[in-house]
Amino acid sequence: MRLLHTSDWHLGQTLHNHDRTYEHQCFLDWLADTLVQERIDVLLIAGDIFDTANPSSSAQRQLYRFLQQARARVPHLQVVVIAGNHDSPGRLEAPTPLLEAHGTIVVGNVLRRGDGEIDLERLLVPLRDRDGATAAWCLAVPFLRPGDLPRLRAAEGVDPAEAAPSDPYLHGAALLYRQAHALARERAAAGQAIVAMGHCHMAKSQPSEDSERRIVIGGSEALPVGMFDASIAYAALGHLHLAQRVGGLEHVRYCGSPLPLSFSEVGYQHQVLRIDLDGGKAAAITPLFVPRPVQLLRVPATPAPLEEALAALEALELDPDLPQQAWPYLEVRVLLDGPEPGLRARIEAVLAGKPVRLAKIEPTRKLVAANDEAEALSLDQLAQLQPDDIFRRLWRQKYGDEAPPEQIESFAELFHAVEGEAR
Repeated sequence: MRLLHTSDWHLGQTLHNHDRTYEHQCFLDWLADTLVQERIDVLLIAGDIFDTANPSSSAQRQLYRFLQQARARVPHLQVVVIAGNHDSPGRLEAPTPLLEAHGTIVVGNVLRRGDGEIDLERLLVPLRDRDGATAAWCLAVPFLRPGDLPRLRAAEGVDPAEAAPSDPYLHGAALLYRQAHALARERAAAGQAIVAMGHCHMAKSQPSEDSERRIVIGGSEALPVGMFDASIAYAALGHLHLAQRVGGLEHVRYCGSPLPLSFSEVGYQHQVLRIDLDGGKAAAITPLFVPRPVQLLRVPATPAPLEEALAALEALELDPDLPQQAWPYLEVRVLLDGPEPGLRARIEAVLAGKPVRLAKIEPTRKLVAANDEAEALSLDQLAQLQPDDIFRRLWRQKYGDEAPPEQIESFAELFHAVEGEAR
């Protein structure tokens, strides 16, 4: 059996207010082709399908059109989807009757039975080969919120002395995976693999700068890799946008996002992962690199003084034949001594007529040595400070020089206008 692991599509996402529908569609078209070319039996989507809990109608159409086309091109294809922290579990599950009729299983919520216990059966998905026979089992566990976790009781093997563990979230998440795995072991026949899915932040893993929403619940951020039983063939994880092994384990993986979600990923090649199961084990795990339909540019490569940055932009050579939807996104990195009120206008003037989209201007201030004024003030000294005194001190602290008279005048004018509005 052959699986394809992907996650973190973030359909509907914008990059600094630039629409990315074209890029997402390019990825989905490539993914549909890949399902055919790689002879995939099961597609695993490990959460954050949408960028927000209330996605646009166009983003939802993109998802459902892809699922329909994928099934049409690979008639035996199974798709297993779990909700991520960006997704609305109820919204994902709403079309379940229609999706299940076309081979897609969605697990957005952790539900409880009438007796209050978690419905583990709903988290266990049989994976069928192209002949329709069950060949493996999937623990489809969505993003876990505190209310999703099992109740800790001594009857479930919890030592009474540890009935209130120091970290209930970590303890509860690990217990839920153990319970789901125990049920899978009861169901699995000899030679049938068990695959786990999760959307979470694992300990000893590397996040991508600027593009991920931290998951902190009850003071907990990172879950231990030990919560996955050693007999699990593969753990398909979502949330972190860089593909990586977790804890040095070959079979516990983040596949990463298929598109760069911030300029910090400009030099990173995104991927999905193909998993070949042989009996109860993952015989091979192979990255398949996703083509990047729209390039990200950082100019200059490192922050430079304004005139140098403008010269680098002037020398920028771009393909004039690119359609506008494929124009690169640009981050301009400028090293400044002080405020530059006309910064954006000057950059836009240099870029006029170039096939590029200005997404971000990243100003970096030159380091200013600390001085005596960085010392804390007494309460009496603070009480005597006037607003313009604070403005002057902050200016010196940030720029290492006295504030220009025109800036002091502008601040005074703004302050008095706001003060007048307050009255």
